[in-house]
Amino acid sequence: MKEFDLVIVGASFAGLACARTAALRGLRVCVIDSKPEPGARVRTTGILVKEATDDFDVPSHLMRKVRGVRLYSPQGSALDLSAPGYYFQATDTPELLRWMAAEAQMAGASLKFGARFEGANEGGDGIQLPALGIKARFLVGADGARSRVAEHFGLGRNRRFLVGAEIECQPIPTIDPRFLHCFADSELAPGYIGWIVPGLGVTQIGIAARRHRKPDLATLSDGVKRTFGIRHLHVVARRSGLIPTGGPVAPLGRGRVLLIGDAAGLVSPLTGGGIHTALTFGRRAAQLISDYLMDHGVHPVAAFAREIPKYRLKRVLRYAMDSAPPNALINLAMMTPIARAAAQRIYFHRRGGTPESFEAWSEAFSRSDMGPVPPQVSGGELRCI
Repeated sequence: MKEFDLVIVGASFAGLACARTAALRGLRVCVIDSKPEPGARVRTTGILVKEATDDFDVPSHLMRKVRGVRLYSPQGSALDLSAPGYYFQATDTPELLRWMAAEAQMAGASLKFGARFEGANEGGDGIQLPALGIKARFLVGADGARSRVAEHFGLGRNRRFLVGAEIECQPIPTIDPRFLHCFADSELAPGYIGWIVPGLGVTQIGIAARRHRKPDLATLSDGVKRTFGIRHLHVVARRSGLIPTGGPVAPLGRGRVLLIGDAAGLVSPLTGGGIHTALTFGRRAAQLISDYLMDHGVHPVAAFAREIPKYRLKRVLRYAMDSAPPNALINLAMMTPIARAAAQRIYFHRRGGTPESFEAWSEAFSRSDMGPVPPQVSGGELRCI
């Protein structure tokens, strides 16, 4: 068998972040994934919060900044939200994952696509994957909300989900590109929202609902066409998937096996966002595993479980959202100061802004008043020392 220090099941955001860091730290790393290539069968909208791009350097040509949120009530009234200096990044998600795979490979990781995890045998000195002819000193499961690694090793499983569906269309010019457009409607999306993302070369239209309630993407699409004066949606791609909302699973691992990313339930129960935590704790898992294997550090499973977010308040709020308040109540509450403050906190955390400040920023940006300023060099010349 070919021997590795670390085998990662799943070329996800979490898995590829883990692979790159572990390889850079000197571990022999192998990533296996059943998909035919990186970026295939994407199941996420691919929105990055600002914190993700602050913590991780991502090529700008794979992203597009969206600086505000426009939240619509069921009756169609809209609430605009923003925060100075904050933005979201819409991404070309397949290309971003291909770039991450190339980065992991350049760091020294081996990538095996079209390789399905079919089980493993544990021994005193490691874990064998007989079907693939691979042996590892440690195994990481980064294989999604329905993790086969978790099932095989008897680890914690995700039990609570949102069900999401999304289409990608050719760009829709009548949709304001400054905003993420979010639709609160308990009849269309009980327990969550619908959304429009003016993305990178496409417009993404999606919806999610608590499990066992079908998200009504067709009705949302019809409403989008009426609202924005569109005759036809030219669909170029479709996707759907499960979003775990129960918080971290337990146990997260045992022995020489650890779960990360969606497999570990590291997704906000309230918003369903998980890319930032996937990147952060994918890398952190690699650090702990390399310290353990190379320097007799603390056991990764226990240390990882202590450091991950517990989402206690967000899990409580998830139960409240699952109750799917009636649309009449949403219509009444949407424009109140309390609702605005709550929405501001959900989308922008403790940051605050006003519609007036956002409009002023947009006007200044359109005049190029906020363009990059060339560096000013004193003394007339540069000298290398």
